[in-house]
Amino acid sequence: MTNKLKYHKNYTEFGEPYQLVLPLNLEGLIPDDDSVRLLSHELEDLDYSLLYQAYSAKGRNPAVDPKTMFKILTYAYSQNIYSSRKIETACKRDINFMWLLAGQKAPDHSTIARFRTGFLADACENLFYQMVRRLEEAGELSKETVFIDGTKLEACANKYTFVWKKSVGKWEEKMFRKIQEAIQHLNREYMKDFSVASETKTPDLQKIVCFLEERCRTDHSVFVHGRGKRKSRNQRYFELFHSFLERQTVYDWHTANFQGRNNYCKTDPDATFMHMKDDHMRNAQLKPGYNVQIAVDSEYIVATDIFQDRNDVWTLVPFLKTMERNLGFRYPSVTADSGYESEEVYTYLRSAKQKPYIKPQTYEKWKKRNFKQDISKRENMGYDEKTDTYTCHAGKTLFPIFMKKQKSKSGYESEVTVYECEDCTGCPYKEKCTKAKGNKRLYVSKSFLEKRQESYKNILSETGIKYRMNRSIQVEGAFGVLKNDYEFQRFLLRGKSKVKLEILLLCMGYNINKLHAKIQKERTGSYLFLVKETA
Repeated sequence: MTNKLKYHKNYTEFGEPYQLVLPLNLEGLIPDDDSVRLLSHELEDLDYSLLYQAYSAKGRNPAVDPKTMFKILTYAYSQNIYSSRKIETACKRDINFMWLLAGQKAPDHSTIARFRTGFLADACENLFYQMVRRLEEAGELSKETVFIDGTKLEACANKYTFVWKKSVGKWEEKMFRKIQEAIQHLNREYMKDFSVASETKTPDLQKIVCFLEERCRTDHSVFVHGRGKRKSRNQRYFELFHSFLERQTVYDWHTANFQGRNNYCKTDPDATFMHMKDDHMRNAQLKPGYNVQIAVDSEYIVATDIFQDRNDVWTLVPFLKTMERNLGFRYPSVTADSGYESEEVYTYLRSAKQKPYIKPQTYEKWKKRNFKQDISKRENMGYDEKTDTYTCHAGKTLFPIFMKKQKSKSGYESEVTVYECEDCTGCPYKEKCTKAKGNKRLYVSKSFLEKRQESYKNILSETGIKYRMNRSIQVEGAFGVLKNDYEFQRFLLRGKSKVKLEILLLCMGYNINKLHAKIQKERTGSYLFLVKETA
């Protein structure tokens, strides 16, 4: 009779012989030129005092040293490993992670997740900019110009749990009309003079509900429910206004979460619905996401930030201010694409004495024949600087009639001059020139045009051509690596602060890999790619 095979939780009890092989030390198994050695060296000398302050002085020591945990997380992000469970598996099976642990017990996924979202939250940005300053001290940054670009990454949120500002406003207004009707009946029934103003809806409704609640108590009203039972007057009015108050509280909560936006996502209130780029089938979808901005110098990401604005133009000025504060120096010039062009940006760069290399939004249109032949465009009209007038295709003059001020979303005020044609009556070119019933008008910001012309001259210079070419290689190339090579196209964490933590870890891993590649290819100290001369 054969013995049954028994399985045990401890697989060493199977009794199979195992030959011990030297060396026991992992040092000999890690290649001398492995990037994990460079990562450990670069992160070893950083100041971790802010990270250690996040831990309590009382209680037991952490399972793994915080510095080692930070090295593990950074290395994981540099190797396309983002899930805490996959990082746990790598710590148990990957010799590079074991080498970083240096004999310490591999942390479990909950320890990794708790460290990432809790202890590291306030220290990660400080550690990232410490590393950037190390690159500066090593002579790896040119500090000549900074290339800036942005992309939209999908948030970890349900794309069907959206709230739109217009819809909330529409339903709130509809309910407000019902409240006014109900108040008239209430005042007539109880001989009161209650009122609900649009500015103080919630406190006014609370007063009415408190009055009705007290009235129910004094009248000893018995609340009934179900079919065939007649509700008392007190119960009917109390339930009606209590429902109004509950709905108004929800509307107030929605309004507070908008934070100047037109929409937000319920599962991640910090995320904004944005049009993501078309996929290969040209299906542009509206998804909750964040606007990720990065600044690149000499192929390294020197700054990054997260924004809720869909338009890049509102992000540049706050991004430059944050970058200057964290780096401790200001770049003499800024290179960006046409999505960042605005009068506010030009004005800020001029006040900061930073040279703009920003492509005008109409740069590509200016080259096309149909734009040059469009008689309605200001660029195709003659301008007399002395008389401050434009001359249209029909030879008639457009005079300045008044000035008006415009305020942008960020509060910046610009001055616009309005020009009007002397007489468009009977003009044979009017249909091609304007859709207005009266005379044609032009709205011109002279300050913006003057600053745009300065930036246009900059990008056409020899230096501007070199910067524009490097911008497309360095900053757009960095996004290409992060989104395609690193396969990071969706955040794992929720909330703006946690999302920023993820992108900081990702950028640190990118910088380590970039430094490793430049060292191995003997390209350290190289800053810009040269423009190839055409034959």
